Amino acid sequence: MSLRLLQIWLENVAKMKVRETVGQVARGQITKTLAQVTAAPPPAEEPKPCHLGIVFALGIEAGCLEDTLQGSVVIRGNELVAREGGLGGRRVVVIRCGAGRQKAAAATELLIDGHRPQRVISAGFAGGLSPSLKRHDILIADRLIDADGREMPLDLSPGLAATATQPGVHRGPLLTLDRVVRLPSEKRQLFGRYGALAVEMETAAVAEVCRSRQVAFSSIRVINDPADEELPRDMEHLLVQKTEVARLGAALGAIWRRPGSAKDMYQLGENALVASTRLAKFLAQTNFV
Repeated sequence: MSLRLLQIWLENVAKMKVRETVGQVARGQITKTLAQVTAAPPPAEEPKPCHLGIVFALGIEAGCLEDTLQGSVVIRGNELVAREGGLGGRRVVVIRCGAGRQKAAAATELLIDGHRPQRVISAGFAGGLSPSLKRHDILIADRLIDADGREMPLDLSPGLAATATQPGVHRGPLLTLDRVVRLPSEKRQLFGRYGALAVEMETAAVAEVCRSRQVAFSSIRVINDPADEELPRDMEHLLVQKTEVARLGAALGAIWRRPGSAKDMYQLGENALVASTRLAKFLAQTNFV
């Protein structure tokens, strides 16, 4: 990659950060750190529980929904980012935990302890395993499967079950693995072995915490890469980075080593933005009761 291309990349990232900051000011958002929250005096009475707690792995998954929250307050600590605000008359807390089961479980514990949601939703992107799921289709999980083949059935509320009849919305089993599934051949093997419609990396862990805490749970995933699509080889390395800055550095390193990956990552980003928008609209409009 040329120095000029690197310069353009960094300039675009800086511009995105400026737009994000201006947008936050315009929406009246407040940012806090966990240290500030801890130092604050305890409230006179216990805060009311929120209606929905939504667990995402990454900012690119959560971003479009976060942008729709009204009067949001942001709390940051380590890798976790929690944003609380209004959404269609409901009090919603969105938490970003980073990729993987352990991070998802820890974030769900904090979400339940701190906000007492009436329902927790595991949301984000998934890879299609069934050829019937197209890019940007929605999957409502009615059964979870892990790598050992253990299954957890999920009860769907009447409002959520009713949405499964909409075009581009599917209802079926979801597989959780501890790795990124990149290749179409891997996806075909997993579909044949487990029968799951899609695969991701966090939902089973979130569901286990909710079951142990007796909190209502749902999983909503949008298909970002269909069954016949191969993900870039650098994707898994990007996901394990702990911060957005680290992910940017990993992306630049990948482009430096393999200039052709710039096109792959650009297309991946474009697809992800559309997927995030589709998911945000579905979550905002769905009745989970």
